[in-house]
Amino acid sequence: MLKFTFLFLWLSWLLGNPIVAVIILLLILYALDRRFVGLMPSLWKPFKRRSRIAKLKQHIASSPSDVSSKHELARLLIEGKKFKEASAVLEPLQGALSESAEYWDDLGHSYLQQGDSEKGEAYTEHALKLNPKVKYGAPYLRLAAARMRHNPEQALKDLEDFQSIHSSSCEAYDKLATIYKEMGRTGDSKLAAQEGLRLYKALPRYRKRSERRWAVRLLLKK
Repeated sequence: MLKFTFLFLWLSWLLGNPIVAVIILLLILYALDRRFVGLMPSLWKPFKRRSRIAKLKQHIASSPSDVSSKHELARLLIEGKKFKEASAVLEPLQGALSESAEYWDDLGHSYLQQGDSEKGEAYTEHALKLNPKVKYGAPYLRLAAARMRHNPEQALKDLEDFQSIHSSSCEAYDKLATIYKEMGRTGDSKLAAQEGLRLYKALPRYRKRSERRWAVRLLLKK
């Protein structure tokens, strides 16, 4: 903290403007976070996503039978929270991707986010039947989050199923801790955070970079 205070004072003296010094200091903090921690969102990712979506739509217009491009487009739309548009892209692909657990989870995810619990839960459950470990168990957590108010017993079963697969995703454990907290189970929430942190310590170095953001969140929850 003292180092940043000194840096701020030095920049203010050097530039003769404390506001510019604050802006530069914030940019330095952002760069350090993106390089070593990852708590702050990427400023460029939304622009890259929109550019990729535009290119995919252009490609699909000239090659309407390209299923993989349509699936990629739907995933990017989900990432951008355009769930209704994503489900419209995914629905016609049921025949071509009938054996893909990731496809059915994407379709279920898009409907759950639109508030259509009937379709969302059914499609997500079908994904888990095809592959119980699809996406490191994240579908179980989405089901639990959707059910914890209208069907808490089933939501708890979803959480138990998630824990049984030994997920290697710190993000998933962060969501698990959040769901337990929202259900008023603070003890289980802390245990989930501890389990996620133990997982992070055991990850190989190349995985820790992508999971560091969630490890910090778990540390705060612990």
